Amino acid sequence: MEFIIAESAEDMGRRAADRIASFVEADPACVLGLATGTTPIGLYADLVADFKAGKLSFAEVTTFNLDEYRGLAPEHDQSYRYFMKKHLFDHIDIDQARTHVPEGANPDADAVCAAYEQAIAEAGGVDLQLLGLGPNGHIGFNEPEDTFPKATHCVDLTESTIQANSRLFDSIDDVPRQAYTMGIGTIMAARSVLVVVEGAHKAEIVKKAFFGPVTPEVPASILQFHPDATVIVDPAAGELCRDLA
Repeated sequence: MEFIIAESAEDMGRRAADRIASFVEADPACVLGLATGTTPIGLYADLVADFKAGKLSFAEVTTFNLDEYRGLAPEHDQSYRYFMKKHLFDHIDIDQARTHVPEGANPDADAVCAAYEQAIAEAGGVDLQLLGLGPNGHIGFNEPEDTFPKATHCVDLTESTIQANSRLFDSIDDVPRQAYTMGIGTIMAARSVLVVVEGAHKAEIVKKAFFGPVTPEVPASILQFHPDATVIVDPAAGELCRDLA
């Protein structure tokens, strides 16, 4: 695992955007796994800027998002489909028919998850998977458990995750209690993984996830076993790891 402490949050985003851009330049028809949340917003803005400057085209790229809230329609302003359109898809030349997000409005969890796994397989798998890191160590919505879930599945969100996401909703009561998410096995099957983390409130979990024991109680810790994983953190998130990296 390559662990990089960037000079700033902006530098973290730029470095991550450059990694993604290099994949697209090397293989214009690559398959990207994408993530939502506050942290990727800056790197998506950098990718949009690269596209508008004529440096990058997404015309042949296929994407798969990590997760989606169960029960939210794609038009809902807190759905992850809406997020991706707002911050990336609507500003680049990607064919939106080639962008995939779990079907949150479909209540049939088994059908949604099976279809998502099949679509990823039919695309040839994910070439580069972008990840954030939750405050409890979750990646996607894979919460701390006794085992590592393998495939795309429906998960009950923990109270800490609901609390963390409540700032984005009018009320905590509006936060969905379930989500569809790629499983740990699905994430680990990506050929490369890129993790971005920012903020002092993530410093402790960064240390646990990437320099502590591998355990399903810290889901992201499994990434220590990935053959091609890169973690880029801002100075605050990497503060406890300066002597370990």
